Amino acid sequence: MPSRMVRGVCKVNQAGLMLVKKAMEKLLQLSARAYDRILKVARTAADLGGSEGIRIEDLAEAIHFRSLDRESWAG
Repeated sequence: MPSRMVRGVCKVNQAGLMLVKKAMEKLLQLSARAYDRILKVARTAADLGGSEGIRIEDLAEAIHFRSLDRESWAG
């Protein structure tokens, strides 16, 4: 899914954007590609939870998975 489509399908409210921004600052070196992946995972979590939109909880879960992924690659 191209970035433009991700941003269209995975709409996030202002509080969600602030959460992702803080996570990107804290985790450092997260690219635009990583941002798109976080949005995709959050959208999947929202779908599995039966939510119409992406909630803060969905974003937090996606960020958590991303940080776990980074830890496992770091060794």
